[in-house]
Amino acid sequence: MAYRIGVIPGDGIGPEVTREALKVLSSVAQICNIKYEITEYPFGGEYYLSHNKVLPDGILDEFKKLSAILLGAIGHPDVPPGVLEKGVLLKIRFGLDQYINLRPVKLYPGIYTPIKNKTPKDIDFVVVRENTECLYSGIGGRLRDEVVIETMIYTRKGIERCIRYAYDLARKRRKRLTLVDKSNVLVYGHGLWQEIFKEVGKEYSDITQDHAHVDAMCMWMIKNPEWFDTVVTCNMFGDIITDLGAIIQGGMGVAPGGNINPEGVSMFEPIHGSAPKHANKGFANPIASILAMAMMLDNLGETKAAEMVENAVSSVCQSGRIKDMSAGKMGVSTSEVGDLVIGYLK
Repeated sequence: MAYRIGVIPGDGIGPEVTREALKVLSSVAQICNIKYEITEYPFGGEYYLSHNKVLPDGILDEFKKLSAILLGAIGHPDVPPGVLEKGVLLKIRFGLDQYINLRPVKLYPGIYTPIKNKTPKDIDFVVVRENTECLYSGIGGRLRDEVVIETMIYTRKGIERCIRYAYDLARKRRKRLTLVDKSNVLVYGHGLWQEIFKEVGKEYSDITQDHAHVDAMCMWMIKNPEWFDTVVTCNMFGDIITDLGAIIQGGMGVAPGGNINPEGVSMFEPIHGSAPKHANKGFANPIASILAMAMMLDNLGETKAAEMVENAVSSVCQSGRIKDMSAGKMGVSTSEVGDLVIGYLK
């Protein structure tokens, strides 16, 4: 039976990096005898400007019939900020109940990290970010241009299923889980996070349970990233610390992410934006998109293929062929990076 994969190339450099991810997917699928079919969707800035709507009616029901979604990037200079982000990204995340945002923070050999004296053995952890609550729920309003309210929303169900996912993941890794919050100030919502973390933790006596306030976490991620294995946190703080994680692992160009519904359809993407100033120049870094595709394969149960892609990317990074992970500084083109990955696959 073939996997049904929805592809949303999106805006800016999205189509370019997605093209390379699909090229690598085709190659590894041939090697591992994986059957799949692609349905491409045109959603993004141009679709919005042409149709005056972000997504068509009924599209979420169509998405629910897919095996997975691969997303390029969303963001268009002619569309006001927030329109596409809320109308595409958040609508899909919430509509498909992708309640886990999974962000591996992993430094591959051969990639520069700005942290002095740190190596790949020091930077290898994963952030489990709750993906459907917190400030991103959109609860709030504006009164006469003088009073604005934006409300953090947490539910026991939302917190518990996220924490339980993180404990299960920690058990598969190095059995250490760190809760990141601001419970010394946000005593109600983050007090509930603390409460549930400890309650669920009683079922995971084999997991070392740790805690850090988010401001301290930003400090320790730079000073001692080797302390962390699996991290769990709320939506807002997860958004912030994973961008910091991207920089210590070499930049946005190598940072993939997954929006996971363990019981449904998940969506995978590079965490970088659409970078319109770099679009259509042929030098965007596709590694994050290729690694996001590898995460998709792993989520579909194609573990061998996922490992092959990740190992090939690691080999490319060690090869010295890519001079810099920043767009325009790689020394090779976007398509050449995809070709290099395929070369190491074979």
